[in-house]
Amino acid sequence: MRVLLVGGGGREHALALGLANDPAVDQLIAAPGNPGVAAVAELREVAANDPAAVAALAVEVQADLVVIGPEAPLVAGVADAVRAKGVPAFGPSAEAARLEGSKTFAKEIMTAAGVPTARAHTCTDAESTAKALDDFGPPYVVKNDGLAAGKGVVVTDDRTIAEEHARECGRVVIEEYLAGPEVSLFVVTDGEAALPLLPAQDFKRVGDGDTGPNTGGMGAYAPLPWAPPGLVDEVMRDVVHPTLAEMRRRGTPFAGLLYVGLALTAAGPRVIEFNARFGDPETQVVLALLETPLAGLLHAAATGTLAAHPPLRWREGAAVTVVVAAEGYPAAPRTGDEIVGADRAGVIHAGTRRADDGTLRSAGGRVLCGTATGPDLAAARDAAYALVRGIELAGSHHRTDIAAAAVEGRIAVPD
Repeated sequence: MRVLLVGGGGREHALALGLANDPAVDQLIAAPGNPGVAAVAELREVAANDPAAVAALAVEVQADLVVIGPEAPLVAGVADAVRAKGVPAFGPSAEAARLEGSKTFAKEIMTAAGVPTARAHTCTDAESTAKALDDFGPPYVVKNDGLAAGKGVVVTDDRTIAEEHARECGRVVIEEYLAGPEVSLFVVTDGEAALPLLPAQDFKRVGDGDTGPNTGGMGAYAPLPWAPPGLVDEVMRDVVHPTLAEMRRRGTPFAGLLYVGLALTAAGPRVIEFNARFGDPETQVVLALLETPLAGLLHAAATGTLAAHPPLRWREGAAVTVVVAAEGYPAAPRTGDEIVGADRAGVIHAGTRRADDGTLRSAGGRVLCGTATGPDLAAARDAAYALVRGIELAGSHHRTDIAAAAVEGRIAVPD
């Protein structure tokens, strides 16, 4: 099988490792990829958000499967263009990707499908914003209605900050705050059949103790030793299958990776958001534990044959990833600094480039991820931080508490 992987971040490096380890994959091409991906794939230049360009490349390399990593190409219609050329694509259509591309649309789908979620209002001006903030009270939750690379959400007790974020975004969804630990559940689907992956938890705030602004994610771990028994079955029954049915009813079936972001509240699981692709950095830990060949799983979803796919197999133990971010991230990350120590197994490249002199340089806000597995969560955490300590990047920073509360048994689901 020839596989074309679209994207160039940490998620794509994790996907590339999974795809390259699948015996069914004869050739892996990544466009544009990154220096880490280059170790396991042939890199090709492409404008990832250009549907025609990606579709042409898929035909050129005679791809048997195209895996689209980031959200922007999906919303732009890259999967549609690839499928129009007769090439199977893992990723939803542009219409279905609106589940991530528009928070308002996602809320409409959840309401129609009876999915448990937070009450919300879409606001486009100061008057409607003020009314919504009055309605829900603090903590205020203000979300950019469109794509924002995981950084479009502000959760704050400060009314001024909430109003300022709404004004900067223009069109926002303001919703009630959901109290409880958060869970990320990835679901592979062909629009009808659906297979859940292991639940994971990520860390959005930039600082220890969940302080500072939201980011694209500073670390993650899986599995969740504190998750209630039956959680995945409940979410599949009450969230995933009703959502997929509503998308089919509208004539825009969702096929690809449905990311369900949840808060486990005292009233039960509530959906925070949907994404239309693998999450980053949760992909790094979930795929590190997946024993089932990845390419075959994604190909089954892309070709409508997922119902016949065997049950998923998982490795024993746990996985932890810790993000190493550039100085100034998330507000104004500095790029171009030399990186040392990124050539070890388990170091995932998220924002790197190879300079003309051959040195590895930072090229984004989230630069690298130290990703490790272990027989239990504590061992995996120790191994991930050992990887991080071996990375040299001037001015870089990382959280020191990834998975600490879970290891210490300090996470509880509200009664």
